[in-house]
Amino acid sequence: MSAIDIIMPRIEIDLGKIAHNTRTLKELYGSKGIDVIGVTKVVCGDATIAKVLVKSGISILADSRIANIVKIRNADIHTQFLLLRSPLSLSESVVKYADISLNSEFSVIKKLSKYALKQDTTHKIILMVELGDLREGVMPSDIENTVKKVIKLKGIKLAGIGTNLACFGGIKPNDEKMGHLSSLAKDIEKKFGLALEFVSGGNSGNYNWFMSTKDIGKINNLRLGESIFLGCETLNRKPITGLFTDAFTLFAEVIESKIKPSLPYGDVYQDAFGNIPKFIDRGLIKKAILGVGLQDVLVSGLTPMLDIDILGASSDHIIIDAKQSEIKVGDTVGFNLNYGALLSAMTSPYIIKIYK
Repeated sequence: MSAIDIIMPRIEIDLGKIAHNTRTLKELYGSKGIDVIGVTKVVCGDATIAKVLVKSGISILADSRIANIVKIRNADIHTQFLLLRSPLSLSESVVKYADISLNSEFSVIKKLSKYALKQDTTHKIILMVELGDLREGVMPSDIENTVKKVIKLKGIKLAGIGTNLACFGGIKPNDEKMGHLSSLAKDIEKKFGLALEFVSGGNSGNYNWFMSTKDIGKINNLRLGESIFLGCETLNRKPITGLFTDAFTLFAEVIESKIKPSLPYGDVYQDAFGNIPKFIDRGLIKKAILGVGLQDVLVSGLTPMLDIDILGASSDHIIIDAKQSEIKVGDTVGFNLNYGALLSAMTSPYIIKIYK
């Protein structure tokens, strides 16, 4: 905590720790024959970070925004790209900039076929299967019929099947779910005479399944973001042994520090976001204001590195109880970030990114 000249707020990014996490996870999953796709969406397609992933052994980068893929491509990073989100309204750009995309709607795949033929190329797709999380995916009972239609399309190659768990519904990847996906892959390969390049079992939430299973079946791919960047699995957010959990640190500047009452006084109505605020009476406290707010970061996802309490936030400010910490105007306060906070901070144009 010291006065600095760097523009604030800022997020410090330790590229060495990201590289270490990437190599460690690639080696871990590779020990059972599972390859890793590096997901860049939480870092908003940051090209500097993407370059580290590729140099650390990642051969496919994935993002949910085609604009992020274009940004990485324009940074002269040569690898394969996977689009994670259905590309309906951007089908022409998806074929142009992404080598592979996740799909669950035949009408969208038909549009990809149309533009692939126009561009004289072949676009790979991974057909997503719904296994209970209720985000995207073809129902298992419909998978055979969908595959039958997809393989007739010109300009399209069915490169694999996949599923998404531990996301919208928080459903745990386990032997039953992965066994189901493996079984579907086997049936498709046998019935249609295909050799699927990808059987993509999920994301960072698959760590506990991987560590406990005795048989990975046909699962040969995982799409990892959070475990690379934050060093944890995503079912319970527990750190993964051997990984760094502090590759990203947010720093904010103290712009006011005064002794003030802990309870606002006057008639209470809605705050700036339409909520009726509630406060605990702590008496007079050492209250400080930080120059960062909800327009910059998901404040609920921040953990202070000092013994202080976050009391609340407005668009541009975080209000803290400094407690016993010696905080003065011009000092900086550091925070660790969870996934939501990292996503918002990396997306915010107001937070300066500093690479270490």
